[in-house]
Amino acid sequence: MHHIDVSIEKDVFDANNRLAHRNHHRLVDASVRAFDLLGAIGSGKTALIEQMVPKLRERGLVAGAIAGDVYGDDDFQRILATGAPAVNANTGKECHLDAHLVEHALDQIPLDAIDILFIENVGNMVCPTDFKLGAEKRIVVVSTTEGDDVANKHPMMFRESDIAVINKVDLAEYVGCDVGRLEADIHRYNPGMPVFKTNMKTGEGVDALLDAIVE
Repeated sequence: MHHIDVSIEKDVFDANNRLAHRNHHRLVDASVRAFDLLGAIGSGKTALIEQMVPKLRERGLVAGAIAGDVYGDDDFQRILATGAPAVNANTGKECHLDAHLVEHALDQIPLDAIDILFIENVGNMVCPTDFKLGAEKRIVVVSTTEGDDVANKHPMMFRESDIAVINKVDLAEYVGCDVGRLEADIHRYNPGMPVFKTNMKTGEGVDALLDAIVE
């Protein structure tokens, strides 16, 4: 019985990866650079998008977003308020976005009018890891309030991502988070990964992150 479950799971991942591949080519053909944002609920993914959209506008770049949530449209409304074209993608009961949901969301995004697309995944440090969506890079966002052992508890998310953001650095001393330990853990699982330290209250670190994104 066990091997049947495994083969079904493999079929699901294979089908998703084929769709992700198609999404990727669609984005490339439209000259849109897409980035997945992964991280726990409250890590600061939406706040980061709120900071990045106007800063990209200052650089002459238009950003759009897909807001992934199990239910509701709170993040979507916050992103819309930045003036970015956005789509709300509710997963129902699933703890992650998949390539099929993203494919439908892409139908509603004016790809010819944007340069960069942020795909904000559901707040979860486990499920989204296995489901590629078609973006060129994955950005994992963690906050100091999650504890300095958060990377150690979720090694796969860091192995499977390209850029790390340690957010809420202004709160580290208040919650007893050793940022150095967190960064060392990240580099243990993904040695070459660039790590950006951010503070959403002041915007600290966001420009450096954007430099890495727009290169």
